[in-house]
Amino acid sequence: MRILVVEDDRRLAELLRRGLVGEGYAVDNAHDGPQGLESALENDYDAIVLDVMLPGLNGYGLCARLREAGCWTPVLMLTAKDGELDQAEGLDTGADDYVTKPFSFVALAARLRALIRRGRPERPAVMRIGDLEIDPAARRCRRGTTPVALTAREFAVLEYLGRRSGETVSKTEVLEHVWDDRFDGDVNIVEVYISALRRKLDTPFGRRTIRTIRGAGYFLDAAGGTRP
Repeated sequence: MRILVVEDDRRLAELLRRGLVGEGYAVDNAHDGPQGLESALENDYDAIVLDVMLPGLNGYGLCARLREAGCWTPVLMLTAKDGELDQAEGLDTGADDYVTKPFSFVALAARLRALIRRGRPERPAVMRIGDLEIDPAARRCRRGTTPVALTAREFAVLEYLGRRSGETVSKTEVLEHVWDDRFDGDVNIVEVYISALRRKLDTPFGRRTIRTIRGAGYFLDAAGGTRP
């Protein structure tokens, strides 16, 4: 397994390199943001250990650019900041996990192994289905350049369909993932929200993004076709 460590503190970078080599990894080091970005895009790594505070391009920006470029290598972010907003920013820009400095190398190595086991499926911070954009972190939705106002529940239904884009999703699956176990109403409540989403996302734009598959559920169509 090959790891990229992007850390401007050369002493720490070397300690990490030695420790990870001792764990059986091949390790490359980069010491600033632009060098780290270039290495990450040019080489096939199994994981990236990424510091936040980097010269030239910080870790948040580097991670965001990797995801925009379609690079889904797992990213473990290192930060000297321990505020919740800093952690949230790292995860929202596409990082998979974070460790706060000072950290235990044993814990870091275990988190790295866990990330590598998960592999590198696509997991964009912002979902784009055709010209429909869904931003879970900002709770924002747009059709092309036009913002679309959704209620919290409408957004939750759309986000779940977006995560399953290209698959047929049953009413029961939507209900299980969007409502909690205290809900004891009719499963057809899902239809109410699907209809509301169509009125806001499809009808005004002449689209058919949210399709019903009779007897099976709903399908979020990236092609989105125009309505007949």
